[in-house]
Amino acid sequence: MSARKVATDIVARPPRETTALFGHTAAEQALLDAYRSGRIAHAWLLGGAQGIGKATLAYRMARFVLAHRDPQDDAVQGAATLGLDPEHPIVRLVAAEAHGGLLTLERSLNDKGVLRNVITVDESRETIGFFGSTAAVEGWRVCIVDTVDDLNASSANALLKVIEEPPQRSLFLLISNSPARVLPTILSRCRKLMLRPLATDDVISAAVAATDLEADDPKLADAAAASEGSVSRALALLGGDALTLHQKTTALLDSLPNVDPRALHALGEAIGGTDRATLQAFVDSVDRWVAGRLRTPDANAELPRLARLAEVWEKIGRAARDTEAYNLERKPLVFSVFGQLAEAVR
Repeated sequence: MSARKVATDIVARPPRETTALFGHTAAEQALLDAYRSGRIAHAWLLGGAQGIGKATLAYRMARFVLAHRDPQDDAVQGAATLGLDPEHPIVRLVAAEAHGGLLTLERSLNDKGVLRNVITVDESRETIGFFGSTAAVEGWRVCIVDTVDDLNASSANALLKVIEEPPQRSLFLLISNSPARVLPTILSRCRKLMLRPLATDDVISAAVAATDLEADDPKLADAAAASEGSVSRALALLGGDALTLHQKTTALLDSLPNVDPRALHALGEAIGGTDRATLQAFVDSVDRWVAGRLRTPDANAELPRLARLAEVWEKIGRAARDTEAYNLERKPLVFSVFGQLAEAVR
């Protein structure tokens, strides 16, 4: 696929085509230092929230290694970053998915053209042939898994077999939005590099670099401020009425336990219909609001209330999934969510 659709009307260039990196100077330096030391770990787990640039960093590292085979070369030893000239042949080959030294594992389309829910075991087993056969090109072979969270038990075990006995000059870059859920046996064989959410200015810069948006677009600034450091979330908020819906939902959540019934009716009407994006924007706003309350500095003093809130959060998640799966009316979901949260925070 040549692009990632992140909203109803905004399409972002995928990480393999994105050369600029924003906000992750320390993580990039860690990879660069490890490579030029000549003793780089063969497997890395790049962890952090969705949409903050993990895949962009992974491709940036892959291009650098494929372009500079010898860590002791002057070009490597004197490099300030992992960046390559956008016109470099390696950059063009990687963008076209045509470099023989790079294998990417990601969810693919099935026979009906629908994106699969997982990376299949057959796809994961491609690593065996990729690393076990004679190299198509000289130098390193790099495998990017985007994301390792999408592996099921079988595909994770197939990947593990290759990571356990890595060939020389092999590099695995495993991307994870939820590192705590990664198979422990895979985690134990990786060096972990955790990335933090981006600053608002970096979200704006990254969004502009990945799309045709203008940096001075006021809607982009609002979306970036509400994105909690995620470029993909900022772009999703720009789709249709998602940003307005997010702002209205958050305002009502902040008024809990007291909520204007008329405002709830209006919110229910706003997410009505069959548009998946509006329902997702509502659920995402609730998720982030609750998560913020659960991270309160006074957690120990608020344990009973936080326990109730966490329990309600799980119920809301199940109700939202059922609403989407069975195409249920959405206004009752809105009233149910706010009713349960109002009781939990009293």
